[in-house]
Amino acid sequence: MFRKSFWTSLALLAVIASPSAAQIELDEPGIPELPLEEVLDNYYRAIGGEDAWLAVESTKMTGTMVMGPGMEAPFTIYQQRPDQLRLEFTFQGMTGIQALDGDEAWQLMPFMDKTEPEVMPEDQAKEMRDQVDIEGALVDFASKGHAVELLGIGQAQGIDAYKLMVTLASGKEQVYYLDSEAFVPFMMETTTMFQGNEIESEQIYSDYKEVDGLMLPHSLENRVKGQPGGQVITIESVEFSADLSEVEFSMPAVAETEATH
Repeated sequence: MFRKSFWTSLALLAVIASPSAAQIELDEPGIPELPLEEVLDNYYRAIGGEDAWLAVESTKMTGTMVMGPGMEAPFTIYQQRPDQLRLEFTFQGMTGIQALDGDEAWQLMPFMDKTEPEVMPEDQAKEMRDQVDIEGALVDFASKGHAVELLGIGQAQGIDAYKLMVTLASGKEQVYYLDSEAFVPFMMETTTMFQGNEIESEQIYSDYKEVDGLMLPHSLENRVKGQPGGQVITIESVEFSADLSEVEFSMPAVAETEATH
């Protein structure tokens, strides 16, 4: 559902940060104590159903990332089963690419003086492989080898929430905060590796809209704890089961890239 690989890619490209969100206080009164299974069932209904999400074969999303005053990067992201992703974004008049062909992750970053495609650093590649599924980690989690635990109930960002810990098959942990009434996530916390450093990050989800019967956020703010600044991503259009037959997910040969310049 959240295409976390996309959010992570954009966040790492900009290396943007902002102050930490409010910490959750567990076991606040006033929220019904539900078992994990019921919380997840409510979540699946809220986003349009597990089967409906698993039936989506491909997506195309367009939008804009705002990194600061006068710093905007329009983007398009293509995603296709199994485990294929391509992100194109324009910054400083140049177009960058990050992609995963199902196995190998690669990138083209001209504004970093990288004029030829190259294999992506392993820490970033691992982030993409970990979270490339279209529907998100909570959907059909057991068959993916993930584990989900209900940590507690309480309040975060002034919102009553259920707090879920997702441990991916790779061992990476993510903490989701689900609105106690709408049962959609409004915040996610995780630790990301970037250039050998651990970065504690938060994503704030908002502006949920229904597209073809499926619910997903159209606004996201990336934050890195303890640092100033911020990054806001706005989704402008979403197309499910898009025709991506012309989209190239594999890294082109260097000679082909040189020929286009």
